[in-house]
Amino acid sequence: MRKRTLRGAGALLAAGLVFTACADGGDQSSAAMESSQQQLIAAHGLENMDAVEVIDHLDRVPLAERSTELMAAVLPDRLVLSSETEEFALELPEDSFYLSIAPFVNYTHECYYHSLTTCVGELSEEDVHVTITDDSGEVLVDEQRTTFDNGFVGVWVPTGTSGTIEINYADMTGSTEFATDAEAATCITDLQLS
Repeated sequence: MRKRTLRGAGALLAAGLVFTACADGGDQSSAAMESSQQQLIAAHGLENMDAVEVIDHLDRVPLAERSTELMAAVLPDRLVLSSETEEFALELPEDSFYLSIAPFVNYTHECYYHSLTTCVGELSEEDVHVTITDDSGEVLVDEQRTTFDNGFVGVWVPTGTSGTIEINYADMTGSTEFATDAEAATCITDLQLS
């Protein structure tokens, strides 16, 4: 598993990196940018964490303790962290894909890339059984879990797979399909239990 790697996430940031690399004093601008990114990480207690650890940490933060100054979105290949003044990305492991699943009974929300700081599902801190099976029939996950305070359960599965997610909760069951390619959703909010 690779450790944290900083990579430009937005067009503005990418343009800034190109500009500073070509200009005199580019090293100073690059150093200032990295320092600013490290300050953002430190301000939210994320120092010395790789992308996998940041995702796990932020998904588990109780709703009442969530920062309103940090946005964190899980894309298929990277975690994008941003504030009002900063945006950068941490690369995810090439062989793993994060699925954040919010099973629901009565209400849900549309989502594609999971926001670790703003997404909220219906079933907070509830015991569920998660079974994830790929298209070949191999069981990738078969575990009892407790949803986070945000109503989601997060699982890592192999990249380049597709199949079915099934969740059992109380006397209800629901299922939905998933994929883990480069364009796939990381936020699964269409799994209704009945």
